[in-house]
Amino acid sequence: MVTNTEGYIHIIEYLTEHLNLFENSTSTSGKSTVIEVIEQEMSEQIITLCNQNESLTFNQRNTIIREIDAIVYDLQEILSGVVNNAVNDEQMIFIKEFSILIKNLFDTEIHSQFSL
Repeated sequence: MVTNTEGYIHIIEYLTEHLNLFENSTSTSGKSTVIEVIEQEMSEQIITLCNQNESLTFNQRNTIIREIDAIVYDLQEILSGVVNNAVNDEQMIFIKEFSILIKNLFDTEIHSQFSL
């Protein structure tokens, strides 16, 4: 659905351009880890997406969930050295923005593929 699109490639390139946010970062102990924040933000955006598109079928929703799992896996691979580090404020802001970009990519695909 989206992981094989040019838009997804651009979003991943955007992430790689900002990898410096995750390198040599100082983290505050006691906060959530990078992967926990990624999973939380992606979940929130996909819940919003599904709520905004109530006419999605069960199979379409499952496809979206499988795609999100693949995206989270990609993020774990790209950020493998830091996914278990505590997240700092800059990283949290970036992850939230990145998750919104992913949601927007799904919005575009839903409206072009499913003609809701």
